[in-house]
Amino acid sequence: MQLRPRARRALLVVHVVVCAAWLGLTLGLLALGVTGLVSPAAPTAAGAYLGMRVLADWLLVPVSLLALLSGLALALWTPWGLARYHWVYVKWWLTLAATAASGLALRPNIDHAAAAAASAAAAGRAVPRDYDLVAAPSVALAGYTFLTVISVLKPWGKTARGRRLGRVRRGGAPAREVRTADTARTARTARTPRAAGAPGTARTADTAGAVPVAAAPARARRTDGTERGAV
Repeated sequence: MQLRPRARRALLVVHVVVCAAWLGLTLGLLALGVTGLVSPAAPTAAGAYLGMRVLADWLLVPVSLLALLSGLALALWTPWGLARYHWVYVKWWLTLAATAASGLALRPNIDHAAAAAASAAAAGRAVPRDYDLVAAPSVALAGYTFLTVISVLKPWGKTARGRRLGRVRRGGAPAREVRTADTARTARTARTPRAAGAPGTARTADTAGAVPVAAAPARARRTDGTERGAV
């Protein structure tokens, strides 16, 4: 199944917008995590962790799932395919891992840190610092940047499956078989001896014999003219 050009462009716009939103959301989580880690004021640190929980609860999982599903639809319903190009294959698995990590690891960690920060701020204690809420968004931001780069550059070419499907679709034989047939044809041509009456030999003989025949009258005419002029 292939999408019409208008539907494909619309789906591509949705995918690009959602991926940009995921990248911006991760950048916001990183900024709040750094604020909660380095802020000396307990209310500020608690507010940063609570803000991370709002973003994680309302946006993190829906945005990541939408990015994953729109990318899958683009892979399956366009000529790119899911396993025909290396960059599509790598992007799919990395996006799947990032989506799973966002929902199963990052969001529970943010909820736990926000609950601990809220209880500490209410009791007048120091808010516990969570280094994981800086490390996880940093790694995620680097990963999403890498996915953006390979989406733009499209490196590494086709996979083995993609090359095989391309040959089958064109209806041609594999390149190895074509090279083998050409080599065998060349070897047979080199081994075949030229016959005595081959056309090339005949043309050479005709050309060689035509020189004296055509040149003899000319010499005769020149000799005759010379003698006639002398007389």
